Amino acid sequence: MTAIDVKDLTKVYPRVRAVDRLTFSVRPGQVTGFLGPNGAGKSTTMRLVLGLDRPTSGTATIGGRPFTELDEPLRHVGALLDAQAPHGSRTARAHLLALAASNRIPDRRVDEVLEQTGIASVGSRRVKTFSLGMRQRLGVAAALLGDPEVLLLDEPSNGLDPEGIIWIRELMRGLAAENRTVLVSSHLMGETASFADHLIVLGKGRLLADTPTKDFIASRVKPRVRVRTTEPARLREVLLRHGHAPAESDDGRVLIENAEIDDIGLLAAGEGIVLLELAAEEATLEQAYLDLTSGETEFSAPAPAGPLPTTPTSISPPTSTPQEA
Repeated sequence: MTAIDVKDLTKVYPRVRAVDRLTFSVRPGQVTGFLGPNGAGKSTTMRLVLGLDRPTSGTATIGGRPFTELDEPLRHVGALLDAQAPHGSRTARAHLLALAASNRIPDRRVDEVLEQTGIASVGSRRVKTFSLGMRQRLGVAAALLGDPEVLLLDEPSNGLDPEGIIWIRELMRGLAAENRTVLVSSHLMGETASFADHLIVLGKGRLLADTPTKDFIASRVKPRVRVRTTEPARLREVLLRHGHAPAESDDGRVLIENAEIDDIGLLAAGEGIVLLELAAEEATLEQAYLDLTSGETEFSAPAPAGPLPTTPTSISPPTSTPQEA
């Protein structure tokens, strides 16, 4: 079994303790999301696992060995840390061929990963002409080049268009289904919830959570039921009588915290109260994450002084940002 094992890992720089006695394992057969605010130590930890930096104390091993002791490491570990790393004057294919030669990987594998990542048609183009999304795909191709058992991906969805986001999500799931070890760092909570089976959450260099995704959400955010009725006062009286604490939302709906939809529906039916809407508001990974890390952020802005603007009914074209071609 090829796993990533981190034990008492610490990295201290002159002015900051970036990683503080971390201990966790990343197991094969599942996608592990690696979360934390800016400055939490995620990138430093990945660099320590990959031997790009030396720990102050503790160990980080892959399959029981430090990365620096692996022969032909691309055959064991694939990583995407910086999509801007490839030399801009090289073509995508030349970049991959150089990596392949350094680890005795056959040239045919270059063509395979170019096809797998959807950039075979631009393999002869220089990297400096690539959009951010194309560079991300090239970085993923490099990570897959040695057909490794372990993959570390830092913000792999960055710059991808919607089709690309779906592609990378399915790719990670597929790699985990092949019993590979997949560690993915991301700031996109909604996207992480769509692919991560397990979560490791850091805050100020310390381990805050190491748990299955579903358990993490359930432990941090209580369920809530939303109701709309023609008789809100009578419904409120019934709910209070049965130990619930209903609250009214701005749009007139009744909100019941820590309640199950079946229980509320049965109560209303038993009293003959007509419900126009009965819905469960499912907890999200973003809510659970913010609840856990609210005191762990290194940088935060003050809350807006006034109410946030409402979401417009029409969507304007986005401003120009680097996107996938």
